[in-house]
Amino acid sequence: MTIDSPPTSPHLYHRLDISDENFWKTGDFRTRDETFAQLRSEEGLSWHQPMSAVFPHEETGYWALTRHADIREVSQNNAVFGSSLGVALDPMPAEIQRMTTYFLSMDPPDHTRNRRLISSAFTPRQVKRIEGQIKENARQVVDDLLVDLRTGDQLDFVSACSAKLPMKTISDMIGIEPEDQEAVAYAAESLFSSSDDEYASLEERAMHVMGQLGILQNAGIELAKLRREDPREDLMTNIVNAEVDGHKVSDNDIGSFMVLLGSAGNDTTKQTTTHVFKALVENPDQRAWLLEDFDGRINTAIDEFVRWSTPVVSFARHALVDTELAGTPIAAGEKLGMFYCSANRDQDVFDRPHEFDITRTPNPHVGFGGGGAHFCLGAQLAKMELRHLFYELLTRVPDVTLGEPEYLNSSFVHGIKRMPVSLA
Repeated sequence: MTIDSPPTSPHLYHRLDISDENFWKTGDFRTRDETFAQLRSEEGLSWHQPMSAVFPHEETGYWALTRHADIREVSQNNAVFGSSLGVALDPMPAEIQRMTTYFLSMDPPDHTRNRRLISSAFTPRQVKRIEGQIKENARQVVDDLLVDLRTGDQLDFVSACSAKLPMKTISDMIGIEPEDQEAVAYAAESLFSSSDDEYASLEERAMHVMGQLGILQNAGIELAKLRREDPREDLMTNIVNAEVDGHKVSDNDIGSFMVLLGSAGNDTTKQTTTHVFKALVENPDQRAWLLEDFDGRINTAIDEFVRWSTPVVSFARHALVDTELAGTPIAAGEKLGMFYCSANRDQDVFDRPHEFDITRTPNPHVGFGGGGAHFCLGAQLAKMELRHLFYELLTRVPDVTLGEPEYLNSSFVHGIKRMPVSLA
């Protein structure tokens, strides 16, 4: 059925409604994939009604980018397609988005300077130091998982395993005290899962988001103050001392970085771990292939881990000038929704896109973004975590039985809230 477009919309809405909350509620991902495949097959771009708003904010709609090539083009041309008007697909004021995404919602030169400030804290020494901790933490996570599994009871793999290493890594890197880690982890998880009724009803979502946002921002600001007075060997100390062209990171920006780190550095790796563990249990031949030469094959496998799970479903850009993409005229100020979940199943780029295949090469997935200035700063850290955790899981955990996963209702995070597991 064709969706009527209100007089305020400059274009006709496409008959396939990918903005409806119910479209994202179902665990039937194949049905969603079929919808995106149909959009990819049509000429030009499709115009869609706005997503459900968490904050009262007027918006007429967005262009859906579903093809791999279109997302790559937009990602790598930030002179035409900008981020400063917001990167969230949900209608949300740009100033609120800036609080949650820090330099992701900036264009050059602000983006360039702030990214350099944060990047300067990720020195080779810092990364090397944290790898030893990641390796040890991965071992401890699996030690604890094995103890729990051997009780014979069914447990939740997400809370017992997937959620532990990313938060522990962030805490070690930035210096979050153990007693504060649980509150920070919950705030990050629930902030970016606000479209799911488990975390907040529709009427409560704006207040819920602001509350969790405050917890994360205040944690970052308070920690920054402590590190100025008491420097340590951690990322926060590096950040408060970083300087580029006479600029330092402000306390407010440190608070926003804490929000970004809590989501991009925590929830994404957690979700990838859960999706991939499920896929490897269901594909024992691929698990066996990887174990034949783990060190030689894990890098190829991780690219498929990220493509398959695509933990970040979508981001947005806005046209900075009148332009054209895929033969479609786009007016300055119009939003473009980049659906990574669709691009990573694009049959023109990936052979057998709906199959999990860790031997896949080349694998030009967009799980870390489509390239360009906003390519994921934490990509190498995420790969490091996945490498060490899956070594422990695959070499030490015996055969298990998985229950039915409980999926997150979200057009932003491809999430599994809970997944039962027990020894086979």
